[in-house]
Amino acid sequence: MDAERQRLGANLADWRRFGPYLSERAWGTVREDYSDNGDAWGSFPHDHARSRAYRWNEDGLAGFCDDQQIVCMALALWNGADPILKERLFGLSGPEGNHGEDVKENYWYLDGLPSHAWMRMLYRYPQRAYPYAELVEGGRTRSRNDPELELDDTGIFEGNRFFDIETAWAKVSPTDLLLRVRVHNAGPVAAPLHVLPSLWFRNTWAWAAAAEAPAGCEVERPLVFAAAGHPAGLALTAPGLGKGFVASLPAEITGADGAVYATVDARMLFTDNETNNERLFGTASRSRFTKDAFHRHLVEGEADAVNPNLEGSKAALHYELLIPPGGGATLRVRLTFSGAAPEPLTAASFDALCQSREAEADAFYAAIHPAALVPDERRIQRQSWSGLLWSKQFYHYDVRTWLDGDSAQPPPSDGRRHQRNHGWRHFDARDVISMPDCWEYPWFATWDLAFHCVALARLDPDLAKSQLLLLCREWYMHPNGALPAYEWSFDDANPPVLAWAALRVFEIEREVCGEEDVEFLRRIFHKMLIHFTWWVNRKDSEGNNVFEGGFLGLDNVAVFDRSQGLPSGGRLEQSDATSWMGFFSLSMLLLALEIASRDRSFEDIATKFFEHFLAIAEAMARHGESGIALWNEEDELFYDVLRLPDGQAMPLRVQSIVTLIPLFATLTIKAGMLAGVPAFRERLEWVLENRPELASLVSRWKVPGVGERQLLALVRGHRMKCVLRRALDEAGFLSPYGIRSLSRHHRDHPWGLDLDGQHWSINYEPGESRSGLYGGNSNWRGPVWMPINFLLVGTLRRFQVYYGNDFRIESPTGSGRFLSFDEIADDIAARLIALFRPGPDGMVPSLGGPAPKSVFEPILLLFHEYFHGDTGKGLGASHQTGWTALVAELLQTKGRRADVLKHLTPTAEGTPSAQ
Repeated sequence: MDAERQRLGANLADWRRFGPYLSERAWGTVREDYSDNGDAWGSFPHDHARSRAYRWNEDGLAGFCDDQQIVCMALALWNGADPILKERLFGLSGPEGNHGEDVKENYWYLDGLPSHAWMRMLYRYPQRAYPYAELVEGGRTRSRNDPELELDDTGIFEGNRFFDIETAWAKVSPTDLLLRVRVHNAGPVAAPLHVLPSLWFRNTWAWAAAAEAPAGCEVERPLVFAAAGHPAGLALTAPGLGKGFVASLPAEITGADGAVYATVDARMLFTDNETNNERLFGTASRSRFTKDAFHRHLVEGEADAVNPNLEGSKAALHYELLIPPGGGATLRVRLTFSGAAPEPLTAASFDALCQSREAEADAFYAAIHPAALVPDERRIQRQSWSGLLWSKQFYHYDVRTWLDGDSAQPPPSDGRRHQRNHGWRHFDARDVISMPDCWEYPWFATWDLAFHCVALARLDPDLAKSQLLLLCREWYMHPNGALPAYEWSFDDANPPVLAWAALRVFEIEREVCGEEDVEFLRRIFHKMLIHFTWWVNRKDSEGNNVFEGGFLGLDNVAVFDRSQGLPSGGRLEQSDATSWMGFFSLSMLLLALEIASRDRSFEDIATKFFEHFLAIAEAMARHGESGIALWNEEDELFYDVLRLPDGQAMPLRVQSIVTLIPLFATLTIKAGMLAGVPAFRERLEWVLENRPELASLVSRWKVPGVGERQLLALVRGHRMKCVLRRALDEAGFLSPYGIRSLSRHHRDHPWGLDLDGQHWSINYEPGESRSGLYGGNSNWRGPVWMPINFLLVGTLRRFQVYYGNDFRIESPTGSGRFLSFDEIADDIAARLIALFRPGPDGMVPSLGGPAPKSVFEPILLLFHEYFHGDTGKGLGASHQTGWTALVAELLQTKGRRADVLKHLTPTAEGTPSAQ
C-alpha cells in the first residue's frame, strides 16, 4: 500500500485538518452582503477587500488554512508597478462583466493528494502594472454579443514579461506544513518581485466572539509575534490550535543556468486583521494597524502603517527579490503546531521532503490510471482531479445571525429580515465543502456537489460519502425536506441527483476498495426519502405526477425564466422536472434494493418507488389526453407545456436538453437481484400482471435482455429511437465535442412565443449567452455541459446492458453507420475527452489554441464550466473543475474498457460496460 493510501486509511481526520480551504474570493458574496437591497456585488466590492475584515470567510492566493479557518496562510505579491498589492485574485463583478462575473487572472491547479500532504498550483504574474481599469472598461463597453476581454487580450504578457510562480505545500505531519515557492522570470530583463508569505487569523472577535469560538474552547484573542531567538521566525497562539511557529529560510536567487548566486533574508511585517474604517467609511478604526497595512507600507510608501512592536493578528515575511532574465528564486517557509519550535531544516532537507511527497503523489495516481491511457490522458485526469482537491473550501454561513445581525455590530434594518434565504433560519454551516469554482462560485451548489462526489470517489470515497451526507444534515436540509440549492437562493430547486450520486459513489468504492458501505446507503436513503416527499408535495401542484421544478439549474434553456412568474399567470408542466423525478424514483428503487438484499425490511419501500416510477411514466405517456401531452407526436420529442388559466395548453417546442432528459430515467435489473428480494418480486409481478397498461408503458418486462436482465425506462422502443435520432444528429444536438444543450436546428429556425402583447424567443447560442437571464453569466442555449453528457453516456451504457450488441442505432444520424449503445457512448465520451487533448496541430479545443507551457509544467490545462457548441472553446468559470472533472471518470472507463478488451477473445459476447 502506497503512503497516501496509508494516510487515507488511518488518522484521516488529522491529515485533513489543514488543506487548501481558503477561498479565492470572499468579497461580493451573499454572506458578506449587509445591504438593504440585496446587492451583494455592490455591498462588498473588490476595492474594499484589501481594507475590510470579512465576517464569514477569508480569501487568499494559493493559500492553506485549518478546517475551521482559524489561521490562514497565503501569498501576497508585488511587482513594483501594480497599484494594489496582489493578495487575492481580481475579476469583474456580475454587473461589470458583459457576460456576468469573471476572474481575470492566469492560474492553474497542477497536482494534489486527498490528504493534502502534497498540493501544487501555478500563478502567472505580469511584470507590468496590472490593467485593472482596462479590464473594467472592457466589460463596461462590450455588449453581450461581444466576447469578454480577457487578461491575455490586454497585451500584459507580451514579450514574456511575466513571472511563473509555483506554490507547493507539503506536509511533514498533519500539523507540520512546508510551503515552497519557486519563481521563474520568463522575461528578457531582470525584474523586481516582492513575495510576502502571509499568515493571519480570521477575524472572529469583532462580531460575537463567544459564538465564533470552536466548541469546548475558551475565547481568547489570537496573536502572532516575532519569535525570540529565531531570525525571520514567527510565533503564534491560535484558539483551538495551540501554539504554532513559522520558520523561514533565506530565498535563493538563481541564474538562467540554475546556479544559486545570491540569497535574500526575509523581514517581518505585522498588523491586525481589522477594517480600515477611515479609508472606507470615514470613521475611527478599531486598531491603528489595519488589514491593508502591507499594501500601504509597500505600494503607498507608508512606513508607519505596520506595527513596530512586531505583533498583531496578521504577519508577513517580506522577501524583496531582483530576478535575472531566465532565472528564478526559491522560498521555503514552514508552519507547524508542534507546541515547540521545530528542529531547523536545511534547504536540501526541505526540498527532499517536498520531493518525497511528490513521488508519493506519482505512486498514488499510477495505481489509479488504467494502463491503456496515454500520457496526455493521464495528465488530463490528474490535473482535473487536482482542481477538485484545490476547490475544497471552508464555508461559513449562519443565516439567523446574518439576518438578525451580530451583537457587537449595529443592528440591521427591519427590511434585512426579509432578505433572500429568510426561510432558512435553521441553516448554520461551518464545514469544508467541495465548491464548483473557488472564485466565480465560492459557495456550494447542491447538484454540482453530487457530480463532484462521483469524480472524487475514485480518489477518496470517504470524502465523497461525507459530502453527500453533509447536505442532508439538519443544519443544511430544511425541516420540510428541501435541500438548499446555492447561497443566492436556497429556495431554488436543483435536479434531484443526490440519490444517483450516492449509488455511483457506492459502486466506485466497491470497485476501488472491494468494500460495500451499506450503512452509508441506509443513511442517505432515509434523507432522500424525506427529500422525495418534499418534491411530491411541493412541486406537483395538480397531483398528477407532472412536476414543476422551475429553474432546475438549466438557467437559459427556456424561453423565459422558469423560476419567475409565467406569462398570463400560467403554470409550466416541465418535461425535465417530471423526468428528473422518474430518474429519482429509479435511483431510490435501486438504493432500496441494494439495502433490501441485506435487510428485507426495505423490500416494501422498494415497491413504493417502483409504483412511483410507473405513475410518472404513465403521466409522461398519457398526460394531456384531454389536452396536450409532454410528448409531441408531430416533432417526436418531449416538451414543456405552458398551461394558461383559461384552459389553453401550449407546448414550448424548443429542442433543448429538456427533450433528452427523459432518457436518463432508465434502469436494468439483474435476475439475480430479484431473487434476493422475493417480497419485492412478488409485488412487482402482481402489478405487472394486473396492470398491463402500466407495464407496456415502461419496459419489455416479458422479453428479458442480455443475461436475463429486465429494463425499466421512461423512454423505450419507438420513442427512444426518435429522441436518440435527434440527439445523435450533427446538424442538431451532436457536436464534435459532445451533446449540445440546445439543438443547432434553432440556428436557422429560432422559436418564439407571443402572449399578452409580449414576445419571447430562443435561438441557438453556442458560446457566451446573449441573454440577461441570471445575470448573463449562465448559458444552456447551445454549449456543451459535462454533467448532462455524463448522464447521457451512463444511460447508453445501461441500454447496452439490456439490449447487447445486436441492437444498433445509426450514429451519427444520416451517416449510414450503425453502432451499439456502448459504441455510441464511447464516441460521445471521446468527443468530450477531445476537449482537453492537443490535436495534431497542437491546438487544444477547450483553450482555443495551444496549451500554455511553463518551466514547471509542460502543458497547462483548464476545466471550464461549459464549452462552445461548435468549436469546443471553454467558457464560463474557467477553473470549474467541479463537475467538469467528470472527464476523469470518462477516461477511467475508457482506459478500463481498453484494458479488458485486450483480454477478450473474438467470440466473447458483449463488451465491458460501466455506469
